Amino acid sequence: MTPRKMRLGLSIRGHGYHPAAWRHPDVPADGTLHVEHYVRSAKIAERGKFDMIFFADGAGIRQGDNPRGSLSRTGRDMLELEPMTLLPALAMVTRHVGLVTTASTTYNEPFNLARKFATLDLISKGRAGWNVVASWSEHEAQNFGLETTLDYDTRYARSAEFVDVVKGLWDGWEDGAVLLDKASGRYFDEAKMHVLNHQGRFFKVRGPLNVAGMPQGHPVIVQAGASDQGRELGAATADVIYAIHGTLDAARGYYADVKGRMAKYGREPDDLKIMPAFCPVVGRSREEAQAKYDQLQALIDPLAGLGSLYGSFGDLSGYPLDNPVPEDAMGDQELRSMSVQLIERVRREKPTIRELYLRSGLTGSARIGTATDIADAMQEMFEAAACDGFNITPATLPGGGEDFVEMVVPELRRRGLFRSEYEGRTLRENLGLRPVVNRYSRDRQAAE
Repeated sequence: MTPRKMRLGLSIRGHGYHPAAWRHPDVPADGTLHVEHYVRSAKIAERGKFDMIFFADGAGIRQGDNPRGSLSRTGRDMLELEPMTLLPALAMVTRHVGLVTTASTTYNEPFNLARKFATLDLISKGRAGWNVVASWSEHEAQNFGLETTLDYDTRYARSAEFVDVVKGLWDGWEDGAVLLDKASGRYFDEAKMHVLNHQGRFFKVRGPLNVAGMPQGHPVIVQAGASDQGRELGAATADVIYAIHGTLDAARGYYADVKGRMAKYGREPDDLKIMPAFCPVVGRSREEAQAKYDQLQALIDPLAGLGSLYGSFGDLSGYPLDNPVPEDAMGDQELRSMSVQLIERVRREKPTIRELYLRSGLTGSARIGTATDIADAMQEMFEAAACDGFNITPATLPGGGEDFVEMVVPELRRRGLFRSEYEGRTLRENLGLRPVVNRYSRDRQAAE
């Protein structure tokens, strides 16, 4: 039996995942507006034999200017190239690494998005992936003629129907449908081309798609959902889930819960790869790694730090930064589950305001240390049935990605946990996913 291997993605959004990454002396502050910045990171990922590069994305600037002036001190997720336009360029300078990006089911139409990802799959020869999101930000809604976003249940219902329509369009041309037979004059086989004629609650889409012959059948579907609806949708439809966990126990519970939901959809646990965020700061020694982190922490602007706390605690700009978070700031916010957990922790530990915003430097599963330290943490999660791999979210780009590939990847290989060469030619093959079965071909075979 072949030993189980980790799956790895490299998130190459922006300057990196530390909020002050753009201020680091080795990070090009204008890099996110130049294709060369992304090319360098994509090539780093391919050199490390990563399964994929991953773009988180939003339909606009989602932060508010709260407290006033904080937005101008924030560089993270502010200005960057549009990924559906960028990824074909990256496909031309890479050969193996998968190309995955976010695209919203709230502010797109199924036909257009199905066509774009089908085209990307053809351009990249089978390396496309779609990170499905249901947009949540009011700032995004206001870029599309709305005052506020759709309610939570409606967003998820629309997203589920959207994915179903897109997959239906991708299935519209079976294998062998396109004949291109010059001698007979037959361009395609009418029996293997299908008009979808979808009519649902949110969408009415005729089809067929005017793109065919995708190497993967379907581009890989990625999702990120912590809620019950998100977990259910992932269990039913996702090939990969991108998750964020703060503890090993949380990761194990999530993994068991989502994998346990798959059987009712006729799916095996290995049909879905769960790849949580993992943010390493790696050095040749622990002292070097800590120095790298401390350098970044010193670059967090206090006003930007206060902006990162606004959603949970409101405006703290009138309080001394080195005093504890005031009690009256912990009761009046519109609390989401993450805010509730954070407020409970603040009440328990009583940090100062400055200490609290500095903790936001690295989120999720963050580790600071040597390659051995980082590999130990990854191996523990991987072998504890908490994940199938990781989406690496470097503190800085491109340097954080280079450090991981140069120091951690060789250690993972030494332990037999990660590949030395790509196994297949498509993203789906390299992730170890089963081939897609076209719904019309399946039904024909069942009828026979």
